[in-house]
Amino acid sequence: MYHILNNKPAKLFIGFTAFFVANALIAECIGTKIFSLEKLFGLTPSNITLFGQSGLSFNLTCGVLLWPLEFVMTDLVNEYFGPKAVKRISYTAIILISYAFIMFYASIHIPPADFWITTSQTKGIDNMQTAFNGIFGQGLWIILGSLTAFLVSQLVDVTVFHRIKRITGEKKIWLRATGSTVVSQIVDSFIVLTIAFKFGSTWTWPMIFAVGTMNYIYKFIMAIVLTPVIVLVEKRIEKYLGHETAMQMKKAAMGRSTDGFENIPTAG
Repeated sequence: MYHILNNKPAKLFIGFTAFFVANALIAECIGTKIFSLEKLFGLTPSNITLFGQSGLSFNLTCGVLLWPLEFVMTDLVNEYFGPKAVKRISYTAIILISYAFIMFYASIHIPPADFWITTSQTKGIDNMQTAFNGIFGQGLWIILGSLTAFLVSQLVDVTVFHRIKRITGEKKIWLRATGSTVVSQIVDSFIVLTIAFKFGSTWTWPMIFAVGTMNYIYKFIMAIVLTPVIVLVEKRIEKYLGHETAMQMKKAAMGRSTDGFENIPTAG
C-alpha cells in the first residue's frame, strides 16, 4: 500500500479510474432530463429536416454534457496506460453503473413513509414518490442501450486511437484523441437510439437516423472543442510524472511491456 500511495503512475491511474466511474454514473443519473442546447445559449430552437423528419432541434439529455469528458479520459488513459487499462476501467464503470441501477430500482419499490410523500408540496412537488420514480426509474431498454453503446464505443475508441498512434508515433496526441472520439461517437450515437427506441419502442429508422445525426453533430463539435483540453492535460501529466517516466509509460502503453506502469520508478 505504501508503494502504491507513493507511486505517481499508480496514483494517476487511481485518479483517472475514480473520475471516470463517477463521471459516467453522474451522466447516467442526470440523463433523464432533456434540455434545449439552443435555449442554453439564448438562441431560437432550430427547425431542421433530416431523413424526412422535420422540426428537429438540439434537444439533448443532460448526460451528454458529461460524456465527452469520458472520451477525453479514455484517450489519456490509452496514451499512458494502454488499451488493457481502458478496458479495465470501462468494465468497472459498467459493473458499478449496473449496480447503481439495481439499487435505484430497489429503492423505488421500498414503501415510502406517509409523511415524506407530501413534504415538498410547497415547492410544487405534489408526490415525492412519483418524482423519485420519474428521476431514477429509467426504462430497461434505455439502460441497456446506454451501457451497450458505452462499452462498444469505448472499444472502438481504443482501437482507432492505437491505429492512429502507430502512424503518428508519440507526437500529435490531438489527432489520435480527436480522431478516435469522432469515430467512436458515431457508434455511440446510433447504438443507444437503436436499442432504446427501435427495439424498445416504436421509432422508425428515419427517426433513428435523424435524431442520431443531431446528437452526433453535437458530439462532433464537442470533440473538436475539447481537443486543446487534451493537449493541456497531457502537458500537466508529463510535468507531474517527469519526462522520462512519461515516455516510459507511453512506450509501455504501445505494448512494449506487459503493463502500463510496470517497472516505472516510485516517486512521491
